[in-house]
Amino acid sequence: MGGRPVLAYKNKSITIGLTFLLLVIAVILSIALGSVKYSPFEIIAALVGNGGAVPDTIIWDIRIPRVVLAVIIGANLAISGALLQAVMNNPLADPGLTGVSSGAAVSVLFILLVMPSYSSFVPAAAIIGGTVAAIMVYALAWKKKGLSPVRVILSGVAVNSVFGGIIGLLSLLYSDKLPAALQWLNGSMSGKGMGDVTMILPYSILGWIAAIFCIRQANVLRLGEQAALNLGENVNRIRIVLSFTAVYLAGVSVATVGMIGFVGLVVPHMARLLVGSDYRNMIPMSIGLGALVLLVADTLGRTLFAPMDIPAGIVMAVVGGPYFLYLMRKGDM
Repeated sequence: MGGRPVLAYKNKSITIGLTFLLLVIAVILSIALGSVKYSPFEIIAALVGNGGAVPDTIIWDIRIPRVVLAVIIGANLAISGALLQAVMNNPLADPGLTGVSSGAAVSVLFILLVMPSYSSFVPAAAIIGGTVAAIMVYALAWKKKGLSPVRVILSGVAVNSVFGGIIGLLSLLYSDKLPAALQWLNGSMSGKGMGDVTMILPYSILGWIAAIFCIRQANVLRLGEQAALNLGENVNRIRIVLSFTAVYLAGVSVATVGMIGFVGLVVPHMARLLVGSDYRNMIPMSIGLGALVLLVADTLGRTLFAPMDIPAGIVMAVVGGPYFLYLMRKGDM
């Protein structure tokens, strides 16, 4: 009886470890693949500075920043979705469906199109916009007995519709400036460099640390509101902390690459199937799996139809939508 939980934990640890091993393999393949293909030996040579001018430029200045950015953004969105699902006690919750991403997108797009000279405030604006959207969803979904999962989704659809309309209005009013923001609107990592990585990495590390400290609170919410109250926990305070962490991670991601859907919805669900609902396993699994899923999506987008570069946001929509419907049809949601 005492050995079964230990065995289960070891199995989950192996699963998490294998996921990160797959992520390492995907990183190597993503650096190697493209309009110009490189062997592992050529990649190693470029990494140590002996690859020649062209390989060094392609690998160091183009592919590595893009790969690192995909890993960071994927982890951010997956953690954000996992925390929102804990807050709302709803496996359908994610930054996209709950309006968080669109709220952040409106703030960022406003700065990009109306006040481009204030682009340094984009991360802060994205967090503020996402927070406003989350507050709107909570306010609309709140009932005397607490949050209703169905009302959360319906409220998210309504808030998404409002912010989507604002995005459309801004696009029409500033159509002359829209081409500069078009890739961002589609969730593209094309043209991103090491400057974008160094900008988002400190924000992301701070969010990951906060998420780790949120593990216990997320597990408390998983027990149900009444059980949490019986344990003497302040449920509303826990929801606020977890929500802000989720909004923060989604906001800085949207600020960097735009809106990418379904990562925060599908990845936590997959992680739950693989390692269970305990957030001690869910958070690290979501980090590895989210990074892997978005990296694969971005790699497919830039290699399948080369030299055309399909944004990762479009790839995730094409693949994530049917998978989401499959999960609903199967009854796992």
